Amino acid sequence: MKLLVADDDPQLVRALRITLAAHGYDVIAAPDGAAAIAAAAQTHPDIVLLDLGMPKLDGIAVIEALRGWSDVPILVVSGRTGSADKVEALDAGADDYVTKPFQIDELLARLRALARRRSGASAESSVVFGEVEVDLAAKAVTRSGSRVHLTPTEWQILEHLARHPGALVTRQELLREIWGTEQVTDTGYLRLYLSQLRKKLERTPSAPEHLLTEQGMGYRLVLDPA
Repeated sequence: MKLLVADDDPQLVRALRITLAAHGYDVIAAPDGAAAIAAAAQTHPDIVLLDLGMPKLDGIAVIEALRGWSDVPILVVSGRTGSADKVEALDAGADDYVTKPFQIDELLARLRALARRRSGASAESSVVFGEVEVDLAAKAVTRSGSRVHLTPTEWQILEHLARHPGALVTRQELLREIWGTEQVTDTGYLRLYLSQLRKKLERTPSAPEHLLTEQGMGYRLVLDPA
């Protein structure tokens, strides 16, 4: 799998090249934003690993430029830890966000999730997590073999998460998908519906293992928690 790493820290890029190559990735490096856009156009990577604070063009400008012509998964890896920075990157079109310093195991797990999304894992007819099976074709949910009743809105939220397993789904993405653009500022509904879904599907709703909240960003359906 071809991976474009765009970061102006040569030591980090060198370490990532060695580690990722050992896990089967073909790494292409770009030292700044302009080089990242050029490399993406020339090499057509499967995933882009992108820092935000780069010279020439910052990461947000790179995301916006790539989204003008490509749907390649973009994983932001940045030292910026504020929620505003994360939301800005995700709203610009990034698919996920990891803060520096990071554990390599977490980075590899995020890359695998994006690769599954890229390869069409979202088109699977059913998704299983814990005791729950989500049948996307039949629009049915069972838990330990028993049918679980969901409201239409609960189903829409769960279906969208199930079609993107392991990937971060932003609050605005869910709101646009379910309620339309006129209500994208109201996230209270999402908290309520996620709480109801956890009560119906999680073993311990107060400590969910699968329907996770990414603070300030959105939600993630984890099929196999570490």
